[in-house]
Amino acid sequence: MSRKSLAAVALLAIVVLGASGFYATRNPESRMLDDTARNGAPGKFVRLSDGVTHYELSGPDSARMIVLVHGFSVPYYIWDSTAAALSAAGRHVLRYDQFGRGLSDRPSIDYTADVYDRQLGELLDSLHVSGPVDIAGVSMGGWVTATFTGRHPKRVRSLILVDPVAGPRSATPSMFRWPLVGSYLWQTLAVPAMAGGQSSDFLHPDRFPGWADRYRPQTQLRGFGHALLSTRQNLGMTDLDSVYRTVAQTQTPVMLIWGTSDHTVPFEYNAGVRKAIPAAEFHAIEDSGHLPILERAALTDSLFLSFLARQTSQ
Repeated sequence: MSRKSLAAVALLAIVVLGASGFYATRNPESRMLDDTARNGAPGKFVRLSDGVTHYELSGPDSARMIVLVHGFSVPYYIWDSTAAALSAAGRHVLRYDQFGRGLSDRPSIDYTADVYDRQLGELLDSLHVSGPVDIAGVSMGGWVTATFTGRHPKRVRSLILVDPVAGPRSATPSMFRWPLVGSYLWQTLAVPAMAGGQSSDFLHPDRFPGWADRYRPQTQLRGFGHALLSTRQNLGMTDLDSVYRTVAQTQTPVMLIWGTSDHTVPFEYNAGVRKAIPAAEFHAIEDSGHLPILERAALTDSLFLSFLARQTSQ
């Protein structure tokens, strides 16, 4: 082998070793999601066709059920205050971790609308919930719940959308779409920064000082980054206006809530959702960013309860 060839091989080896070392240092996913990781966790677990789902039920079993669906990456604890208020008011509350988040499995699959729709439907089936339920989705949960409503209108009594994903399609940056390299860059650049970036959802992040620390453990479980990257790619190819128009066609009662200082899904995007669902009851929440269910919990809880009380159809 010539000196040039040897030099090239040596350089390649250095690059590979360097890249491997960088990946090992930067990629936070160091643990398997197993019984040890789930040990002592609140809630319950059920095996569905795509994997194990972590969920929690609260409130009277005999009461009408409302399902709370979280967003892109924060697990079901995002609904803590809402679930507490609703269950205290006599509602039967179901919330769960979507696949890839929290303590639900992270299957190595393509995270499409079909996956999220199937998870919710199978979870309700596993709990023997056959009648219509009220359902609420925050952020990306708006995509999930609107899809479910459009596909299964007889299973949904009413729909609440809180700062739902909307607006023009947002393609995943090209560097994250490159074969192999894209996943590498996502795991080493995007995923490590996610916990710290969660504060941007708040207008007043100083009021939630432990938010990043609570989020961080799930980033250490293998499969987290893949789930989020796959979701982002599929969501970026989705015509959300069409999804919301399908909801309107079902004539399901809808309430839309939006923080006026939302920079994650800008407040002005509410116009597109309201155009797609003209009959939606709309509430603009002042002094709130992307998560009015936390920053203006008392107000949004009252809006939830008032809206739900007016849904009398069975």
